[in-house]
Amino acid sequence: MPRYALKIEYHGAPFVGWQRQTSLPSVQGAIEDALAKLEPREHKIAAAGRTDKGVHALAQVAHCDMDREWTPFRLSEALNYHLKPHPIAIVDCAAVTEEFHARFSAQERRYLFRILCRRAPVTHLAGLVWHIKPDLDVDRMQEAANLLIGRHDFTTFRSTICQSLSPVKSLDELRISKVETDAGTEVHFNVRARSFLHNQVRSFVGTLEHVGSGSWTPADVQTALDARRRDACGTVSPPHGLYLAGVEYPVDPFHKSKHIVSLQ
Repeated sequence: MPRYALKIEYHGAPFVGWQRQTSLPSVQGAIEDALAKLEPREHKIAAAGRTDKGVHALAQVAHCDMDREWTPFRLSEALNYHLKPHPIAIVDCAAVTEEFHARFSAQERRYLFRILCRRAPVTHLAGLVWHIKPDLDVDRMQEAANLLIGRHDFTTFRSTICQSLSPVKSLDELRISKVETDAGTEVHFNVRARSFLHNQVRSFVGTLEHVGSGSWTPADVQTALDARRRDACGTVSPPHGLYLAGVEYPVDPFHKSKHIVSLQ
């Protein structure tokens, strides 16, 4: 069966998350339903990451198997037509070999988290950023974030319902920057690793926000990491500031020069 890689952008607010669930709207379910309009049968697609309820994607990657040959452009156009009015877009499509697997072939995943710091309520960016009123000390947050980079037991920073066999993961990057926009000051977290635990990025962000606002010190983050207990974690950030920003493979399935997706 011909296999195709899909690069997908979506707004996570209307969905219970990526994974298909009975009688509840999901990103996976919407795409599989659109595929069924093209080739009437049950479709099962696999994705690089299963985003949670309310989490967005700038460049999720999934693959699908079709019964007949499609030109990638025609397949993406047909899917986008049948995905209306869902806030989901197939932004790229490529024919790949049967050896390609969106999840298991991935070498790296990148996430972006956005905090908007301003006193005024959020209007146009509602549901797209975590809105907090105080300014954040980015330098102190980065000092604390550096303690999390490397290979650690991240029990403190994973959900109690995480299904990963081990809490030990390697974190390659956790870079925090301040970005001035017309809407106000945003703080961006760029996070990179081969794989992540459930709620790991949101746990990092919520904990580091405590450091930025002055209620925690970087040493408190080290203590939380060493505790290896979920109750040692700071507040878990809300999902709507989080974006799956990109996935890296040994060979770029979309045959384009690689770039890091960012809002900076």
